[in-house]
Amino acid sequence: MKHILAILLVLITLTTHAQDSNLLIKKELITDWQNYPIYPHLIDSSSPKKQWKPEYRYLDSIEVYSITYRSDGFKINGFMAKPKKAGNYPCVIYNRGGNRDFGALKIFHGAITLGKLAKEGYVVIASQYRGNGGSEGKEEFGGKDVNDIIILPEVLKEIQGADTDRIGMYGWSRGGMMTYISLTKMDNIKAAVVGGALSDTFSTIKDRPEMESKVMAELIPNYTENKALELEKRSAIKWADKFPKHIPILMLHGNSDWRVKPEQSLNLALEFEKNRIPYRLIIFEGGDHGISEHRDEVNTQVLKWFDRYLKNGEQLPNMEYHGR
Repeated sequence: MKHILAILLVLITLTTHAQDSNLLIKKELITDWQNYPIYPHLIDSSSPKKQWKPEYRYLDSIEVYSITYRSDGFKINGFMAKPKKAGNYPCVIYNRGGNRDFGALKIFHGAITLGKLAKEGYVVIASQYRGNGGSEGKEEFGGKDVNDIIILPEVLKEIQGADTDRIGMYGWSRGGMMTYISLTKMDNIKAAVVGGALSDTFSTIKDRPEMESKVMAELIPNYTENKALELEKRSAIKWADKFPKHIPILMLHGNSDWRVKPEQSLNLALEFEKNRIPYRLIIFEGGDHGISEHRDEVNTQVLKWFDRYLKNGEQLPNMEYHGR
């Protein structure tokens, strides 16, 4: 009897440890869209029978989840969208912009920002970052909160249908900055896309002083004492030589963007040139920070980039000077 009890105790201990080792704590499927403010925007109100507007009918083909996962001992919230149909799908890590509540992920982002990629056959996952959206910890605007992104490939390993040998990364604005930092710390990303990306915080605070006083000084630890060092850590323009040469980067920017001036992407592209980093830069005429004036073209370019390198396994471009 003692031996049986001892065996049971070992089994319980092993099971508990296995559960504790899981990074994904919660995965809650969003089922009743009527409970959310986005619902009237999604349905055709002119129809006697409630149904999706034509552009949102893809919602029947995907699943959207709110998630909670572990990062550095904190519980971090986020969203995930994936196809309903069983399969083995490439993955995209989406990095949100903004700070604190500004730019925080909502159901809207799960349904549309993540959902439009998911409907094309991708498992898409996004973090609120620590200190945001109900997550534990404190935001550092590109400090240790980058770890909340770096851990996501491991989280994806716990998602059925997620092919973690094919992972891309997609970030906008501050999320572009987070993407740049992450790419220098990860070896499992196959392709990246950034839009309106922050790549020179020195220029940002010169153009927008309030970004320093109301964001960076408040969120970055020891900012006053280590200002130059902390800004450099968050400025890809200062360490473009650190980028891996096996990750092709698609850079998108509107040339009427006042939040992050297009010069930031133009100047970083020149550094990529010097260091032979594979990239493509597209500047959209009259485009604002979200390039809203060219949204359909932006979505097309993003999808094509990920299809090339994640779905189709296209070889990297030859970055050596060549040709006749």
